Amino acid sequence: MTLPFVLDITIGLVFIYLILSLLASEIQELITTVLQWRAVHLKKSIEILIAGDVSQSEEDSIIELVNDLYNHPLIKSVNQEAKGFLTILPRKLIWFLSTLPVKLSLSGKKRTLSIFGISKNQQGEKHSAPSYIPADTFATTLMETLGIPKLVQKLTESRLINFAYQQLHDVQSILIKLGEQSYHADDEVCKFLDNIEQDFRQKVEYEFKTIINDYQKDKTDLIISLSRMARSLDRFIEIFALDMPDNQFIHKALQRLKLLRKDIFDDIEQTICLQGLRPNINEVVQLINVGSELQQEFINEFKDKESEAYQTFQSLCQKLETFSNRLPESVVDNMATLAKRAQLKAKTTEEGVNILRQEIAATFDNSMERASGVYRRNAKGVALLIGFSIAVIANADTFHIVSILSKDAAIRTVIASNAGQVVQTNSVNSTEEIKLLREQTNSILEEITLPIGWNKVNLEQQLGLTSDKKNPVLINSYLTMVFGWLLSGVAISMGAPFWFELIGRVVNVRNSGKRPKSSVKSEEA
Repeated sequence: MTLPFVLDITIGLVFIYLILSLLASEIQELITTVLQWRAVHLKKSIEILIAGDVSQSEEDSIIELVNDLYNHPLIKSVNQEAKGFLTILPRKLIWFLSTLPVKLSLSGKKRTLSIFGISKNQQGEKHSAPSYIPADTFATTLMETLGIPKLVQKLTESRLINFAYQQLHDVQSILIKLGEQSYHADDEVCKFLDNIEQDFRQKVEYEFKTIINDYQKDKTDLIISLSRMARSLDRFIEIFALDMPDNQFIHKALQRLKLLRKDIFDDIEQTICLQGLRPNINEVVQLINVGSELQQEFINEFKDKESEAYQTFQSLCQKLETFSNRLPESVVDNMATLAKRAQLKAKTTEEGVNILRQEIAATFDNSMERASGVYRRNAKGVALLIGFSIAVIANADTFHIVSILSKDAAIRTVIASNAGQVVQTNSVNSTEEIKLLREQTNSILEEITLPIGWNKVNLEQQLGLTSDKKNPVLINSYLTMVFGWLLSGVAISMGAPFWFELIGRVVNVRNSGKRPKSSVKSEEA
């Protein structure tokens, strides 16, 4: 048995594996498309990521939250569905087939939902979902679904209202104390006090409310709002100093107003930091956990329970309580962990929000890498089943194929020759190239009769039957056939790219031959 003989048998066997693997790949891709396995697996992986555990991923709260994510416009935009009657018609059959596994495996509330857990609405039932979601899109969608950006705005708003109320209260306390000290003063002082009180209410209080309203409508940011408050207080102090009579108590009151203005508004960034007007991202996430110690600390910040600031905060807490009742505990815990990590890197709330988004995106990428490994293992199992099925249906017995190739020189030579042409003119780096390879192998099959199939001639050769059928079939022949199918099934499941690369290497070895002695001598010299 010479090396070229062995190589020709190997090329023939691998070429048959390549042809059957191309068929298996086509069947698996068709099944994957019809049943939308990639999209279903992605949604299940997200449910596990949100739940933090496979055992909790089937809870209603987890499924509802993931459904909310899939209903978000950002994720909806990733999934491009076909439109038009003729275009949708074949898809309807695919949608029907894809829902069968869910309807047969689930019951109760989950069964009333589509395969992607999106219930029917006025626009009809949604039957498809994206098979890939970018990490940044998922992170942004999760944060907006949890309401974290809006929560930052509302918490800052309530603290700004509380801060403005405290400053107005401090100014009013100075004026009230001045009024008490000047109770027996002359008419000029009394008139001055009345005018100042009126200026305070009509200008300072009104301007502070206007500043708060502008911030609530997103017309200004935090620094501009505090700068406007400082200018309003400056104008009031100027009016106070311009009209004040010569009175020691009034002079002391003016000094207190100037000192108050200097302490609070000279360094706005320091005031924002000391007053906690920019909540850090960890505080925001912890606030989602209604009833926590941190939430109680926020409540204690508001001294006047009748104030607008407290009412704004209470309204926010009521919305959070409604939302958190259906929010899985694992989500709060996971977000809190990521928020603490983000807070260590962030200097401002805006940075904290962006870093938290990046942390969520990184966690999503890591989870999807593990999910991809699971999907590949599941796909490998399906490939084995398809491979075994093809081996049985096509009667692709590896032992019989090797036997025929070793005995029939004509088949062996033709297959080796065509395999070399296929390797030289094709590649399998893309779907289109695999399609071209499949077309070329189909044309080759029209010219070659392979040692597979259930035809009479092949069965007689495989089982050792004679034309008169007097030779009995031994049990060993059937066992050999079954083991040959199993071996072929495993080989087919390894995929067309593997066999294409292998046949290319074997063909190169076969074509290279033995190196001439002259070239060896020249190299040694």
